[in-house]
Amino acid sequence: AGCEKEPSSYMWIYILMGNMLRGIGETPIAPLGISYLDDFAKEENVPVYVACLHTIGMLGPMFGFLLGSLCARLYVDIGFVDLGSITITPQDSRWVGAWWLGFLIGGVISFLAAIPFCFLPKSLKKPKEANNDQTSYYSPVIMPCIFQSQLIYPFLSDFYTSLKKVLSNRMYFTFMCCSLLQFNSFIGFLTYKPKYMEQQYGQSTAKSNFLIGLTSLPPVGLGMFLGGLLMKKYKMGIIGATKFAFSMSFVAYVFTLLHFFVGCENHVVAGMTVSYQ
Repeated sequence: AGCEKEPSSYMWIYILMGNMLRGIGETPIAPLGISYLDDFAKEENVPVYVACLHTIGMLGPMFGFLLGSLCARLYVDIGFVDLGSITITPQDSRWVGAWWLGFLIGGVISFLAAIPFCFLPKSLKKPKEANNDQTSYYSPVIMPCIFQSQLIYPFLSDFYTSLKKVLSNRMYFTFMCCSLLQFNSFIGFLTYKPKYMEQQYGQSTAKSNFLIGLTSLPPVGLGMFLGGLLMKKYKMGIIGATKFAFSMSFVAYVFTLLHFFVGCENHVVAGMTVSYQ
């Protein structure tokens, strides 16, 4: 009982607030960035530009895993303790890497990357060939009166009407459900794969993050970019894009089944996998 101690640190609050602010700052890039491209780019070039946007979005986590691998090799109290007195190595289960260092580096880079946005023009002239679809995410249909009035009731009323109209679109609703299922499985796969590599293959945290960032995310980014090129080359419409997405998803599902045949036997642990005798 004398060795037990209740956790008294409230640092998790700072991490929670930091992630909330990060989410608020990066959320407009996805919906408004895509609608920005859709409004001011030629219709046949939009798939390539959107593919480039998503590809860059996948390169970020890749570099994040590589940065995490580097930080995991450094001791958590780097700069505050004499590293020569540390007797354990990153392969030791008691090792704690400098996880906090990635937040500082990522925050500085994000701040520097946000500066060019301040110099973008407030408005652009639409080219004649631009897509003038009035159901764009950035059109007044989807984002009503939020910038036109400070009254809450008109905004909520128009927002409910717009949300109902969007969700009643069968194509959009089906796509949203498919995306929910795909990202649900992808995030779970990406989250637990490093731990699986550590437990089953005896790899350190640093090496697991390095391998994940180098092998898992670049193919996804490459696939997004190639998908955009194929859509532009063959000028796919909604039906063609749907058939293309279904075919690729089915092939990916077949290949994913191969994961069931990859792995090692469980470790022999007395009391868990074998008896004490």
